[in-house]
Amino acid sequence: MSLEIFDTLAAFMDQLVPELVQGFGVFLRVGAMMALMPAFGETVIPVRVRLALALAFTLIITPAIDAGLPQLQGGPVALVMVIAAEGLAGLTLGVGLRLFVIALQTAGTIAGQATSLSQFFGGAGVDPQPAMSQILVMGGLTLAVMAGLHVRLAEFLILSYSFFPPGQFPDASSMGAWGTAQISRAFSLAFTLAMPFVIMSVLYYVALGAINKAMPQLMVAFVGAPAITFAGLALLLLSAPLILPIWHTAFETYIANPTGPTQ
Repeated sequence: MSLEIFDTLAAFMDQLVPELVQGFGVFLRVGAMMALMPAFGETVIPVRVRLALALAFTLIITPAIDAGLPQLQGGPVALVMVIAAEGLAGLTLGVGLRLFVIALQTAGTIAGQATSLSQFFGGAGVDPQPAMSQILVMGGLTLAVMAGLHVRLAEFLILSYSFFPPGQFPDASSMGAWGTAQISRAFSLAFTLAMPFVIMSVLYYVALGAINKAMPQLMVAFVGAPAITFAGLALLLLSAPLILPIWHTAFETYIANPTGPTQ
């Protein structure tokens, strides 16, 4: 009886070990991506929670792409190469997603500078960010999570194995062109989102110059400072419900087709 149990356990381990090895390969990519993942990978999230999320994503993704995973064997050198390749792929995927958060931060910074609110209320990060950046980032991440971000990220990770083959280093020239395109798209998106504030700022300073020309004795700075502050906050209230859906649409479009056109 004991021999039968031993044989059963041995057979079970023979089946379990390859699955664990495959799961470890997936965890390498997921864990690297988790360091830069929007919402779930933020620095305010405890490390234990992020580790649990990485394991949860690994359990979800591994059965979906098990047939395409390479065997982690062949000696220490081959194992190190696979670990490095999967880590690089995960970091690259995380950077692509993180650029959309940076786009929101940049849009908020542009809006804050245009409306003289760049230091209003300070910031909550290591590098102080304008209050508008904090509001837009928190609103955008909240919208993404409410719209099923965890499902989209699982789909994104599964899709990533089609353009980042497991265990293979990506082509350097293709990576460079892809990274340049993503950075260009992020800054283009940031300027697009902040454009209402830039237009309002131009109109404000043109009007201020005209008033100063017509009434040189008037201290236009004391009159204009409260006006631009109120106008900036009012425009944020009116434009945020329009800015965030535009950002979320671009974000989901990228998740659905990371290597597609950038315009």
